[in-house]
Amino acid sequence: MLGVTNLEVVYDDVVLALRGVSLEIPDGAIVALLGANGAGKSTVLRSLSGLLDVHNGKIRKGGVTLDGEPIGQLRPAALAKRGIKHVLEGRRIFKEMTVEENLRVGAHSAPRDVKENLGRVYDLFPRLVERKDGTAGYLSGGEQQMVAIGRALMSGPRFLLLDEPSLGLAPKIVAQIRDIVVEINRQGTGVLLVEQNATMALSIAHHGYVMETGRVVMDRPAADLLADDDVREFYLGLHTEGDEKQSFREVKHYRRRKRWAS
Repeated sequence: MLGVTNLEVVYDDVVLALRGVSLEIPDGAIVALLGANGAGKSTVLRSLSGLLDVHNGKIRKGGVTLDGEPIGQLRPAALAKRGIKHVLEGRRIFKEMTVEENLRVGAHSAPRDVKENLGRVYDLFPRLVERKDGTAGYLSGGEQQMVAIGRALMSGPRFLLLDEPSLGLAPKIVAQIRDIVVEINRQGTGVLLVEQNATMALSIAHHGYVMETGRVVMDRPAADLLADDDVREFYLGLHTEGDEKQSFREVKHYRRRKRWAS
C-alpha cells in the first residue's frame, strides 16, 4: 500500500499547495485523482516520487508511507528502487536518443531484467518495435507518451504514477492509452492516474479522489463518482436535463453551495 496521510506541502516556504491530503493506492488497483488545474494533483505525485525538491517544495506536515513505512524523506532514486515510478506530464523523453535508448534508461534500477522488461514494453506497445531505432524526437505525441510510459515500466514498478497521460492526444490515441493502463494494471502494477479526462479515468479506476484548492473533497469508489451529479457537471461536463446553468454567475453561486464545499 502506497499512501499519504494528512499531507501538507509548501513551495518556496510561502505557497501552501496541499492542506491535509490523505489518500491510498492499494497494490494492484487503479486510483483516479481528479481536480481542476492548480488543485494540487501534481504535488501529490511529486510527494510520492520524491520530486518536491526540484520545485523548491517540501513536506511541512503529515507523511508518505509504503506498507506503513515512512518514505517521505527518501531521494527519487531510492524510491524508484522501491518500485515507485513517475511519468511526468508532458512526456519528458530524451529527444536526441533513439526509442530503445530511452527505454533502456528506465532500467537503471533493474539492470538484470532489461531483456525481460524490454520484451514486456514491446508487447504493450507494438508500435515502438517499428520505431525502436528511430530518434525519439521525431515521434508523434502519442508515440512519445508510449515511450515515457514504457521507460517507467523498464524496472518492473510496483506503483506507476501517471500525470495527464492523455494530454494533447487525439481521441483514438487516448483510447489506446486507456487500454494500456488497464493492461498494465492487470499485470499487477498499482496505478495512480491524474487526468483531466475524468470520464476516461473513472471508467477504468477502482477508486477516485476529487481535489480542490489543495484538499481532498470527495473520496468514493470510481463508479459512484461517475454517477454523482456534481461530479458529472463540474468534472465531466454533463448536466442533468433541465438543470444546465445559463450564466457564469449561476455557476459561481452553485459552486459555493456544492455539497462537498468545506
